[in-house]
Amino acid sequence: MPNFAPIDKQYIKSQKKMTSNSQILKYLNEKGLKYKTYSILLVLVLFGGFSLGSLYGQNLEKTKNADFSKKINSMLNFSIPIITVQELNQQKNITILDARESKEFLVSHIPKALNIGYKHMDKAIVEGLDKNKTVVLYCSIGYRSEKMGEKLKKLGFTKIYNLYGSIFEWVNQGYALEDAKGLPTNKVHAYNKSWSKWVENNKYEKVY
Repeated sequence: MPNFAPIDKQYIKSQKKMTSNSQILKYLNEKGLKYKTYSILLVLVLFGGFSLGSLYGQNLEKTKNADFSKKINSMLNFSIPIITVQELNQQKNITILDARESKEFLVSHIPKALNIGYKHMDKAIVEGLDKNKTVVLYCSIGYRSEKMGEKLKKLGFTKIYNLYGSIFEWVNQGYALEDAKGLPTNKVHAYNKSWSKWVENNKYEKVY
């Protein structure tokens, strides 16, 4: 999927909410985009499984805690299109990459995710991926995964998405995790005590 996110970063950061595809199309029209672009977007929505909001980074309130959204928005550049945890949970046949360090990944991760790390990217995993297949990256809240997405984009990957709120919002929404053995777990690495406040689902045990 094309990278549409950079169209208007200032508009994205203003946190204005678009509640329907028609509103987004109105916005595109105001920006002078051609109907050809409309057609491409509608095909992606109808057959690609993604909303126009996520393609333009507009689903910025898709967290249980509005203050968490504000924190995330202050950390991201929106250089990589976002996908919400609800949207990711509905996707099939995609590659999920964990951009956290191995000690975090081993505590728990999103099912079927591959750990490519952050400080030292696992080149073996990256080289084995199809650059034209949809890739979703995540970390704790989305900052590190956005940076890794930028690196993958430079390497030629064409369909990259950053998970908004990442694993913190994934557990806040109550979705499943698996441990290093691939077994269900309720533990999640909360990065440190300061950041752990954003993991708000009491069903999960925070690990540092």
